[in-house]
Amino acid sequence: MGLVLASDARLSFTSDVSGKLFHYSHRVTYAECTIGDHVYYSRYLDLLEAARNEFFRSLGMSFQSLCEQDTAFPVIECQLKYRFPARYDDLLNAAIWLSACGGARVDFEYRVENQFSKLILEGRTFHVCTTTREKPKRLPRELIDRLRPFVSAKGSKD
Repeated sequence: MGLVLASDARLSFTSDVSGKLFHYSHRVTYAECTIGDHVYYSRYLDLLEAARNEFFRSLGMSFQSLCEQDTAFPVIECQLKYRFPARYDDLLNAAIWLSACGGARVDFEYRVENQFSKLILEGRTFHVCTTTREKPKRLPRELIDRLRPFVSAKGSKD
């Protein structure tokens, strides 16, 4: 499992999204902040995880129900590009869409803004579909059908 921090200017993020977006709201807590009153960099991964959980729940499929069907989605890579600090009590909106969906892959993209529409973070997480015993498997057809509206035009692989 690799972590790629997007301080590298060569990384470019999708700005033209053609699929539906899912939105997740989060109020920054004091516990998420450093002494300098900004969100600690790794806490954004927690935010993206919570957003994915709520996204799947909105599709009528919790991660728990998927695990009961012997399906998991471990993160195999992530990319984060920090644009502006989020601070205690900010209300963040994470927009989520898919850049790839099919075979055994599901790739998410994120755009996080604060309550003033200031861009805070852009990110991507790359996932592989596996059994709960970590053996790769194809995405269930029912899941592909539910995810399809959120896939950008360039990202459908089913």
